[in-house]
Amino acid sequence: MRAYLTCLPDAARQSVPSLGTFDVVVVGAGPAGIAAAVTAAEAGHRTLIVERLAYCGGAAVSGMSGTICGLYNAVEDPRAAQPQQIIFGFAERFRDALARDGGLTEPQIYGKTWVATHDCATYKKVATDLLRGAGVQILYHTTVVDVVTEDGAVTGLVLHTKSGFTRVAARRVIDASGDADVVVGMGLTTTKGNNGAIQNPTMMFKIGNVDLARFLDFWGDDTISPAKVVARLEARDELLRKKVWLFPTVNPGEVLVNATKITGFDGRALDVTDPIDHSEAEQFAIYQARAFFAFLKEEVPGCEAAYFIDYGGEVGVRQTRTIDGMARLMNADVVGKRKSRDSIARSSWPIELHYGAKPKTEWLIDDYYDVPFGTLVPKEGRNVIVAGRCLSAEHEALASARVTAQCFEYGRAAAIATDLSIRDGVEFRQIDGAHIADLMART
Repeated sequence: MRAYLTCLPDAARQSVPSLGTFDVVVVGAGPAGIAAAVTAAEAGHRTLIVERLAYCGGAAVSGMSGTICGLYNAVEDPRAAQPQQIIFGFAERFRDALARDGGLTEPQIYGKTWVATHDCATYKKVATDLLRGAGVQILYHTTVVDVVTEDGAVTGLVLHTKSGFTRVAARRVIDASGDADVVVGMGLTTTKGNNGAIQNPTMMFKIGNVDLARFLDFWGDDTISPAKVVARLEARDELLRKKVWLFPTVNPGEVLVNATKITGFDGRALDVTDPIDHSEAEQFAIYQARAFFAFLKEEVPGCEAAYFIDYGGEVGVRQTRTIDGMARLMNADVVGKRKSRDSIARSSWPIELHYGAKPKTEWLIDDYYDVPFGTLVPKEGRNVIVAGRCLSAEHEALASARVTAQCFEYGRAAAIATDLSIRDGVEFRQIDGAHIADLMART
């Protein structure tokens, strides 16, 4: 679907006022975009980051996803083990900055692994500090409406701001939109999920004034709902999701809630790249969040006097488009814990499928798999590379590979490759992924 793109005639494009020329333009300021822009700017490139919202963080902030997933190993019994961090690089740089600013919890048990819960306000500040410190030009309240190409190479973008249209020229573009917006705008191939069926979005929310001692005594030390809570949820027809996740935050008496399953009002699965479906998701989400809040007050000790703080700014999107890449992360690569010489990130995050009648979780115990560099590089088109959840992957593989810690590293890898592409005058498809892996290991 390209209805959101203007696709201006050449003459009209030339009449649009220019904002200038940049070495690197990053589209999207989520975890992948932040890492990409900072890394590119620190390599000496004039870098612009374009974001449709008023702040950085993507779904981690606007969707209030609230946790850094993917940092740690998975084990059979987390209560009998200590978390071992398996991914570092920019992910560790950002984690450390959040922790030093008081915006990150200690690792919390999540099933057979651990997560750290972050404060969204601190996340915004840390991201802003890093981008400004690197000298990145930031453009908020801005959307991509057209992609300018020449002989199959992206050469610029047409943007829409509150002051109207503007255009930018770019030597390279990093598509960190999450939805492969630039790739789609170039007319390149993308796919969606499992033959078009994508994961359900969710609406995160926060509650305050929770008696945490009583809550934790009832809930336990695993942030995933215990069996007694699942049984109570299964007795409530108005609640679509029967296994839920609650995370105490850095703020006293505050709990982050991941408990909604978003469908259409008629029960149909939604495609959030469709503006009608996306808008319906935002509406349906409000009612599901409020229904679960009522459940918490009625059924979960410690939540009786809780109040509703806020919803996420938008539904949390797990999956939309996936590019057709030079390499593809396969389901078998994940469950087989396949290692790659051209690895840009390792992961032991489980396959989590949130669609259909029953969710699926498949854990990767005591091991990890590698994500190869080629998953970021489209087979067709030039001067563009992706970073984030739109990387080339099979449906179930993406359900593992899409999480925050890994997205930071996809952004760093994309920027390192962009630096090489510009300095050596080579296309992304000509870059040896093993060389990118070596460079990432050195920094």
